[in-house]
Order: sequence, then C-alpha cells, then structure tokens
Amino acid sequence: MDSISQGASAARIKPKVAIIAPGNMGAAVAGRLVEHGIEVRTTLEGRSDASRKRAREAGMIEVSLDEITDTDILLSIVPPGKALTLAMALAPRFAAGRKGLVYVDCNAVSPRTVKTIGAALKSVDFVDAGIIGLPPRPGENGPTFYASGEAAGRFAELSRYGLSIKPLAGPIGAASALKMSYAGITKGLSGLGAVMLLAASREGAGEALRAELEESQPALLARFTNALPQMYSKAYRWVAEMEEIASFLAEDEAGAGIFRNLARLYERLAADQEGDRREIGAIDAFLAPGQRANETSTKIARTSRAR
Repeated sequence: MDSISQGASAARIKPKVAIIAPGNMGAAVAGRLVEHGIEVRTTLEGRSDASRKRAREAGMIEVSLDEITDTDILLSIVPPGKALTLAMALAPRFAAGRKGLVYVDCNAVSPRTVKTIGAALKSVDFVDAGIIGLPPRPGENGPTFYASGEAAGRFAELSRYGLSIKPLAGPIGAASALKMSYAGITKGLSGLGAVMLLAASREGAGEALRAELEESQPALLARFTNALPQMYSKAYRWVAEMEEIASFLAEDEAGAGIFRNLARLYERLAADQEGDRREIGAIDAFLAPGQRANETSTKIARTSRAR
C-alpha cells in the first residue's frame, strides 16, 4: 500500500470516545456521535436508573472506570461542583493507562477551576471546553463546543461526527471564560427577571408590570415566558454555576457579589421546586397570559415573611 493509501486508511479510523456522565446533555451528545458511527463508552457506577436508561437509549456502552482509559477522547460533562472530583478520581487511572488520551472538560466552571483540573491531569492531553446551547436534538445543529488549549484541534476532529466544535486561539481557561461570561448574561438575566417579577407580585404590582413589559419590552417578556419555566428543574444545577461565575469575577467584588447572591436565589427556587412551589407558582401566574399575577401576592408575602 502506498503512502497516500495508508494516509487515507488512517483517516478513516474513527476515534473511541467516552462520556462521563449520561445526564441530559451527556447522553444527547453521545446519541449524536453514535448516529455518526462513533463508539461511545461510559461508566454507570453509582448512577441512577434514569441515567442508565438515557445511556441505553443513546447507544452508549457501559465499561468500568478502569476501562474508561482505553479511549481516544474523554468528555467530562457533569454538574460544575463535580468536575474537579471526577478529574481527581480518574487521574491515577490515566497515569497508568493509555498515553495520548485527550481529556475534554466541558463543564461550566471558572478559568481558575479548569486550570486546577488540568494541573491534576498531567498525564493526558487536556482541553478546556464550554458548551453553549441546548442538548442535541434530531434535525437541529448544536450545541456549540468552544475549545481552548494545545489539544483543542484533536478534540475538533469530532466535528466530522456531528458535533459543532469551535477551537479558540487562547490557552486553557479561554473557553471557560467565554462560557462563564455567556452564562452570566443569560442565566443572570433569568435570575434578575425572577427576582423583580416576584417583588412586583408581592406588592400588588404584578399585573401592571406584566402589562408594561408587554407594551414596552415585548422581547424581554417573551424571553422570560420561555426561559423561566425551563429554569425550575435546572435551578439546583445552576447554584454551583453561579458560584463558579462569582469565582471568575473575583477581581470585581461587586460583580462577584451579584452572582453569589444569584446562587442563593437558585438554591431557594430549587427548594421551592421540590417543596410547595409557592414562588414558582407565582412566576407561572405572572407569565400566563390573561392570568392575574396579583392573586398570588398575599401568599408570596406570607412565604417571604416566614423565611
């Protein structure tokens, strides 16, 4: 076989990929890769029945933590608070396993945290990545993986298999900085909207505020109407993300303080989601067309005084 044929043959060799863990995003990303002929491995040790079902439906192959190192590219897609813990647990296995593995941290963590993760994984080629967008859905492109670090180009090879990957020119930390900035704007705006519409409802001005937004800020009201109900089930995950954004803004105390308090807000809304849903009910009442948000004012006020 001549050198050209050998090169073409090598180019057709598909990478083996592992994804930890099969949450909503991880399983959907796995499903997209599997659709494009990629073998995707995962570990299900300690995972819930829901995670196991998602992994099975996505076509993922279960392996042990020890076997997870026998891959070419590993994507870490876990809640922000678990990103460093996962890296520390895997570091000894990587040191004893295959050389040249690309570890891609795709989590919503600050540049400081991702650099700490990278330092713990000295035996692998490390990529800092930030995911912007919803989990992959049939017939749609996205989400976009922004990637930084010297090995970003190797990770970008997965663009051939259904993922949208955009390498950045910056070093480790650049992709996380982009993710923190974007999430700070989008999720920060959701938090600000929730706070102010709840405040207006407590004081009997909810209906008037909604009417004013409908007249003068229709795009903003439409955004809240779409984004806030989607936030309820995710609020518990956003707590650590807000804290990571606060860490990102450490040199700006005023900015960091905003996001530390947003973490507490999302913590409260997550508890409300699992509890009596009084505040979430008030948000729904505000957003529902034709429904009087002020009807919940007294109930919210009692809840606020009781806290």
